[in-house]
Amino acid sequence: MTDDRTPVDGPFRIHVDAAPVGARLDVSHYLTSVLLNLAAAAEEDGEGLLADLVELAELARSAAHQGSDSHATHERDERAAALLAEVADDGVIPVYGAQVGRLAERLRVIAAPRPVPSQREAGAA
Repeated sequence: MTDDRTPVDGPFRIHVDAAPVGARLDVSHYLTSVLLNLAAAAEEDGEGLLADLVELAELARSAAHQGSDSHATHERDERAAALLAEVADDGVIPVYGAQVGRLAERLRVIAAPRPVPSQREAGAA
């Protein structure tokens, strides 16, 4: 069974916490899987993966200088999408069945307006 903080327990756990102005989604379980997939890709073809990552970094630097509608930006996005498809299931975290409702409910609870304590209630004199 899940606790309130973990409305999604599989295939990747998602923890949800309140933040001062919203919510914090902890997807570290999913990101660990992505890192393990990157490690496996490096073990299989480390030089190729490193070359892809270096080229991606160069494209990102170029895109930052050339702007959001440049060839470098489009090329960077295509290369990043291809790498995400290879090691991260396109960057999509699946949420199944009742977990969808639990996630929605947890976010609804966090999004509900909360009273702000007055100074006297907060312990001020």
